[in-house]
Amino acid sequence: MMQMKTIIVATDFSKEAENSLEYACELANKINARIVLFNSFSLPVSASNALLSAASFQELLDHNRDMLQKKALSFSATYGTEIMIETGFMDFSRMLDSLFEKHNAVLLVMGMAAKSIEQDLFGNSTTAMIMKLKYPVLAVPYQTKFDGIKKILFAYDEVENKELFEKIRDLAIALDAEITVFHVAKQIEQLKGEITATDATPMIAEVLKDVPHYFKNVASDNVLKVIEEEVIHMNADLLIMVPQKYGFLESIIHRSKTRVMASNNKVPLLSIPIL
Repeated sequence: MMQMKTIIVATDFSKEAENSLEYACELANKINARIVLFNSFSLPVSASNALLSAASFQELLDHNRDMLQKKALSFSATYGTEIMIETGFMDFSRMLDSLFEKHNAVLLVMGMAAKSIEQDLFGNSTTAMIMKLKYPVLAVPYQTKFDGIKKILFAYDEVENKELFEKIRDLAIALDAEITVFHVAKQIEQLKGEITATDATPMIAEVLKDVPHYFKNVASDNVLKVIEEEVIHMNADLLIMVPQKYGFLESIIHRSKTRVMASNNKVPLLSIPIL
């Protein structure tokens, strides 16, 4: 019997977090996963500026855990998903590191605010986690609902890492999805358009041989625009990118000041770091 995977869903009880939990429950049911619903507890400003007794502090912690438990029970009953809870009073990223190790988790799911359209890519804590964490992060735009994932777009510039493509292949198999490998050249060259598997890197073609896949090369000085156009053109359900320090995704995060990635911020973005 296949071992059940674990997905961590971060929540701050906002509407964006609520939506991402709904999406995660549907995804978990699809790939045979359980959910750990996680909240990093922080003190209200009024409390942090005062001397708080141990009893009062514990009361706040208990209240936070109670809210988290009620949320977990409600969503578990609605979606039939196994949901555990984790909460604590410590640094958000440090606690995530601990939880990934404790539960052998495979993915972090976070909500993405609608106001991100006016910011650099996401412009919130989701962006920070994408660039900082060594784990895959799925950013779910507000109001995006899970309706299956049949078409995956993997956009990259120079990444040719076998382990990365194996992860993408395994995800496609679990989701029964097809993959479009979308290579964006850094320099303006003659547009190559559609290419065959024999024209692609042999390693990529070999790794993806067991899933439906396509290759496409483009060259453009407007990376954001061509990816957005391709998301729309192929009607993608999921966009995958690789966060690289001083690289592809980070350059987009810092440059983009008009539109967000992926068809008006409606397509989930899966960030898979290369360690």
